[in-house]
Amino acid sequence: SSSHPDSPLPAPAVGSQLSISLPPSLAPYLPRVLLGASGLLRRRRMSRRDSPPPPSPPLAPQLLGVRREEEDRPERAEPLSDTEREIIQDTWGHVYKNCEDVGVSVLIRFFVNFPSAKQYFSQFQDMEDPEEMERSSQLRHHARRVMNAINTVVVNLHDPEKVSSVLALVGKAHAIKHKVEPMYFKILSSVMLEVLAEDFPEFFTAEVQMVWTKLMGAVYWHVTGAYTEVGWLQVSSSAV
Repeated sequence: SSSHPDSPLPAPAVGSQLSISLPPSLAPYLPRVLLGASGLLRRRRMSRRDSPPPPSPPLAPQLLGVRREEEDRPERAEPLSDTEREIIQDTWGHVYKNCEDVGVSVLIRFFVNFPSAKQYFSQFQDMEDPEEMERSSQLRHHARRVMNAINTVVVNLHDPEKVSSVLALVGKAHAIKHKVEPMYFKILSSVMLEVLAEDFPEFFTAEVQMVWTKLMGAVYWHVTGAYTEVGWLQVSSSAV
């Protein structure tokens, strides 16, 4: 496994716009908003004193890959309205003030709940303790990259072509260079939505959560489109 300099940009298929094909074993680990409920699954945020949540089962390679993703892919992403863009940019402003800490919280929960994701990060592979992850300068750097990638999308929501070109580069890099299974984009974004709702409850109301879910669905649509464009082939986890 090689190091992973580029940040995986989160983006799930969500709500009524994009259906989800998930192994039944993964369902308990995803926020209910991704499974059609009206609000995010609110769990008390894990503190340093809490024990880590139980790890998820390994993702079976045969359950992942472009064929399954293509079955769910609509012809186009649902565009955001002017009001929805304003909601996203306003709420993101509060998040981005603490972007590094929020990003670290997201990545720690991602790696603890879904340890199979660490296969793409040689610098994180041997880390299991959340406190060790929090001290890692490499993880903190990667958290900044993830949050900055999202920031690039948010600040350019008025320019759909710019957003599309940025996400195409992200998708192609993760398909060709890093060989990251598309499913991880869904999972990472679900974790991020959960953390944002817990850390900023006064801003991430149920309505705001659904707008963000719509954005993540659009991001996922663009990213997976890039996977398809480069002829993504199923890669076994054991071969990465």
